Amino acid sequence: MNDSLLNLRALRGNTQCFSNVQYNGLLSKMKKRFHSKGSHLFWEGDPSNQLFYMYSGSVKLTKSTDEGKELVLYMYQPGDLIGEADAFYSAKHNFTAEVMEDSEIGAIEYKDVEMLICESSDFAIEFMKWMGIHHRLTQTKLRDLMMYGKPGALCSTLIRLGNTFGEKRGSDIYIQKKITHTDLSNMIGATRESVNRMLGDLRKKGALEYDHGYLIIKDHHMLREICHCEYCPHDVCRI
Repeated sequence: MNDSLLNLRALRGNTQCFSNVQYNGLLSKMKKRFHSKGSHLFWEGDPSNQLFYMYSGSVKLTKSTDEGKELVLYMYQPGDLIGEADAFYSAKHNFTAEVMEDSEIGAIEYKDVEMLICESSDFAIEFMKWMGIHHRLTQTKLRDLMMYGKPGALCSTLIRLGNTFGEKRGSDIYIQKKITHTDLSNMIGATRESVNRMLGDLRKKGALEYDHGYLIIKDHHMLREICHCEYCPHDVCRI
């Protein structure tokens, strides 16, 4: 078995549901390419005929309105699999995937995924698990946005950022990726001004702090209370 493939299992990502054998079988059929920052894997409306795997870098999945407003739905990291969760029924992509930093990304045709499913019932089960996690992640984000208002959506997003990019230091969680107020506004569908105001309130209450532009979660429990946290597992509670 290829050791370099197995080493990738240590990466945090949405492919943890795959066993080592199924995971390596999937990666063995990937065609790896370099993608520069600012390029796109696909645009909304493009034919949906591939899955993508993040070897390095990051990619954001967005939805845009006719007025040009952008909603960031996902931020994919190394170890993540990108593509339509209903892979074999989506003729076109529903979102746009933009490369956020120079990245190495693998691509596999859906026909090759179908072959893996036909060859192995175990792989079929693992792939269904990945689809289920993807759908659950979408459902929880919609819940946050629709049920508990913008403050709830913001607090949920901060918790997800902590789970995805956070490092625990004592009782604090340092988010080791610079996230701007504009980024946060795009993640919850709010204006930058309202995000500024909500972040200011959280800082006054002692739930949040900044250190040279990096967010620090000081009171995780307060954020959980505001967003009515349901304590989802980390593979679902992520950005």
